[in-house]
Amino acid sequence: MLPAVLDHLDALVGFDTRNPPRAIGTDGIFDYLRAQLPGFDCTVTDHGAGAVSLLAVRGTPRRVFNVHLDTVPASPAWTADPLRLRVIGERAVGLGACDIKGAAAGLLAAAAVTDGDAAYLFTTDEEANDARCIGAFIASKHGFEEAIIAEPTQCEAVLAHRGISSVLMRFRGAAGHASGTDALHASALHHAMRWGADALAFVESESHRRFGGLTGLRFNIGRVEGGIKANMIAPEAEVRFGFRPLPSMSIDALHEKIGGLARLGTVERYEETFRGPPLPAGDVADAEQRRLDARDLADALDLPIGNAVDFWTEASLFSAAGLTAIVYGPGDIAQAHTADEWVALEQLDRYARSIVRILGGEPS
Repeated sequence: MLPAVLDHLDALVGFDTRNPPRAIGTDGIFDYLRAQLPGFDCTVTDHGAGAVSLLAVRGTPRRVFNVHLDTVPASPAWTADPLRLRVIGERAVGLGACDIKGAAAGLLAAAAVTDGDAAYLFTTDEEANDARCIGAFIASKHGFEEAIIAEPTQCEAVLAHRGISSVLMRFRGAAGHASGTDALHASALHHAMRWGADALAFVESESHRRFGGLTGLRFNIGRVEGGIKANMIAPEAEVRFGFRPLPSMSIDALHEKIGGLARLGTVERYEETFRGPPLPAGDVADAEQRRLDARDLADALDLPIGNAVDFWTEASLFSAAGLTAIVYGPGDIAQAHTADEWVALEQLDRYARSIVRILGGEPS
């Protein structure tokens, strides 16, 4: 399988699908995909802002394989053209090779040597944190019951991962001279710092929480801006933070708790800028049952089951919509988004062979 996979990966890496700038159209890489999928009914949809999807269906499958084609921008640290695939030793190096065009190449190679029922959903907005493609698919009358989402999991089925929520929070203060008696309690930056200390303490108090091998609540204050100079009371301050809850944790309840830690009257704006549910989605009982269903699916497909992971994937969106969802793909997440991003050749071969087997073929 490996020569065919590398041929496809070479072509896929050569298409510039960096996101941002969200400039992906319905031609280019999608023309290539359609040409490689004879016998499939292909529907390409432009959802705007560089979000394009291709649903390719052969026969009457009840399971859909999903893989995103967009990549992060290339950093200046790349040692060669990131849009040219290089095979160096036992590695395939190229932008998106690991995250996750390697899986797309494997799906194409598997389609060519099988003729059974199959459904592939290719998307281009995963790196934008703007799930238009998956949202539109879920809203459609798709008829699928199971979803296998490709992300770098070292060819192990991942059944659970954290959710994610990002927030913009703005504090207000009262401008004035820093020598004033009210400087301590009038500064918007002081309000933000007090809130931040209380938020960190709350997160530490959640360290005992567990689900499926994951422990505690992940939390990060990523950016703080505000104030003018050292001898002026800061009239405003802006904080950007995010948290990653365990499955079974309520994101809404966490917002209420974390946002409520601010002193009364100090917050001018509290806006969630992105939300992704955990995998599996649902409350405590429902999430555990969905995890068991996902385990049964992985067992039925003879896929090795890996540990739960801390990173977020769009598998949770399928789970929230009622599909049994697992994450499964070639490569190691440690290589994703890095300069000279790479995926092991053995992983590419193993993944493609497993897809052939799942589609009812015999890998050669």
